[in-house]
Amino acid sequence: MIDLLTGTLSTAVLAGGVLALAALGEVLAERVGVTNLGVEGLMSLGAVIAIITVVATPDPWLGLLAATLAGAVGGMVFAFATVIVRANQVLCGLAVTFLGLGLSASVGHDYAGVPSPATFGRVPIPGLSALPVIGPAFFGQNLPVYLIYLVLPGLAHWVMFHTRHGLAMRAVGENPAAADAAGLPVTALRFWYVTLGAGLAGAAGGYLTLTYVPVWSEGLIAGRGWIALALVIFAGYRPFGATLSGLLFGLITALSFVGQARNWPIAPAFLNMLPYLGTIAFIIVPVVVWHRMRRIMAAPAALGVPYHRDVR
Repeated sequence: MIDLLTGTLSTAVLAGGVLALAALGEVLAERVGVTNLGVEGLMSLGAVIAIITVVATPDPWLGLLAATLAGAVGGMVFAFATVIVRANQVLCGLAVTFLGLGLSASVGHDYAGVPSPATFGRVPIPGLSALPVIGPAFFGQNLPVYLIYLVLPGLAHWVMFHTRHGLAMRAVGENPAAADAAGLPVTALRFWYVTLGAGLAGAAGGYLTLTYVPVWSEGLIAGRGWIALALVIFAGYRPFGATLSGLLFGLITALSFVGQARNWPIAPAFLNMLPYLGTIAFIIVPVVVWHRMRRIMAAPAALGVPYHRDVR
């Protein structure tokens, strides 16, 4: 029983890391007022680029870096279209999704089914990793897991809520006209934070193929990008909220695996649906049951609205 709990929690941490990293990137983009619906495509592109890189140079860090850069390049294209040209964010995001999925399927055709020759090894934390049940699951993981759950959300939270730069960032997402009048570079902040968020989405795809599922196949992302978008809302557009939400949905995913492995009297198709049903439930139920969640989950006021300086 203890081994089962440890294995379930370990799988939850690994599975949740994909969602947490992608959701954190989207938090950064949406906090400056831009909705990027291209997360699914960027993750797919990052996943295949990571595999191609480690096949050429068996270094998982280079693979993760390449995946991040691939996502950032896609983010720049999206940011140029939505922030500079001020095209419709929804349509551009969908275009990036389909472009990323199609491009990854094309360039990854020869790598389908090829196991990753290099993955991240575990780096146990002395003392903590020896704790029963939670030790191996939380403190016996690889370095990217520690970055995703501790370093990156902590850094993002500190910058966003405890620095003048973070105040400027949030001001751009709430009222870009007032931010512009105060001398803040609205266009630059939006452009670079969208690019950074897209880079993290690409990194999430790379993490998926270098840690959680070390092989590439078409359709590997399987809707995780859309779940990450929903987690941003559930997390109230906060870094730590996005990280914990990712872990929660990782647990739901792990439970679906356990149910199939132990032959629970539940249809396998229903167990596979659990993460997607959880997405719907955790968006609707808290708002219906607890009205205060409406304020906590409220989006930035200027989210999805292009900024036209000449009509401020």
